[in-house]
Amino acid sequence: MQHAYKQTLYEQLEALPEGLRGEILNGQLHTQPRPAGPHALTESNLQIEIGGPFGKGRGGPGGWWILVEPELHFFTDREVVVPDLAGWRRERMPHIPQGHRFEVVPDWVCEILSPPTASKDREIKMPIYATYAVSYAWLIDPMRRSLEAYGLEGGDWRLLVEAFGKDAIAVAPFDALELELSNLWN
Repeated sequence: MQHAYKQTLYEQLEALPEGLRGEILNGQLHTQPRPAGPHALTESNLQIEIGGPFGKGRGGPGGWWILVEPELHFFTDREVVVPDLAGWRRERMPHIPQGHRFEVVPDWVCEILSPPTASKDREIKMPIYATYAVSYAWLIDPMRRSLEAYGLEGGDWRLLVEAFGKDAIAVAPFDALELELSNLWN
């Protein structure tokens, strides 16, 4: 008797149809559609605000890789997380990987919250980021126009700042410059 081949979770993730994003979180495949307009706008604007000064050194200190939706492999093909944005200090990751798997733990991640993903981002992904020792995590909610910045201390997240609307903040790990939140929403 021949047994039917069962795809691995990663093979299932790779086979997702166009327009669906997937992650393997705590041994389960999670899927969601591409982001809606406010989410995409906030993600793009944050990439510009942080990527220029920290990624390219334009008006800031440089020294970082800031990437949109990298596929993080905390455990190759078994714990696969895709944050909206992630950043690595270049001294920790001198070169971008040639393939699509990022196996160096980022120094910073950012999740843009939306109604279908907010609970997953908070309740599933934040603990995973803590387990694998990501130093900083930001949660941004474009509907509430809010930013929560967290730092990892002793394996637990500590809220560094919560800001809203048009606030201007300087918060780790990008505290060398002030971020005007109004630039994220418009």
